[in-house]
Amino acid sequence: MANSASGMAVHDDCKLKFMELKTKRTHRFIIFKIEEKQIIVEKLGEPAQTYDDFTAGLPAEECRYAVYDFDYFTEENVPKSRIFFIAWSPDTAKVRSKMIYASSKDRFKRELDGIQVELQATDPTEMGLDVFKSRVN
Repeated sequence: MANSASGMAVHDDCKLKFMELKTKRTHRFIIFKIEEKQIIVEKLGEPAQTYDDFTAGLPAEECRYAVYDFDYFTEENVPKSRIFFIAWSPDTAKVRSKMIYASSKDRFKRELDGIQVELQATDPTEMGLDVFKSRVN
């Protein structure tokens, strides 16, 4: 297990599942949570799952980290994808939880080699599909 600067351990499964998403595209998304001083995989999205499935997996009142493999077409109609890292920190989450997630984020993100775009979201509108589309270029 890797150890982050905030004292938060990163479970090896986090990096393993991320590599599967990045190289084999076996997951559409991964939701991570902090539990007992370590970051673990909470939920894996199958490749056929949608953006709506992804957002439904994020709790309305708790912080999470997430990675989403976003497929899109360029103006030339070429299919592409970008790997998004989302720091989900809803306004309704407990202050302590927000602080723990905020202090562990950068170190955890560095463990996941291949993140292309980062989003910080406090409510669903800050990570809507329109936001994803605007950030891919």
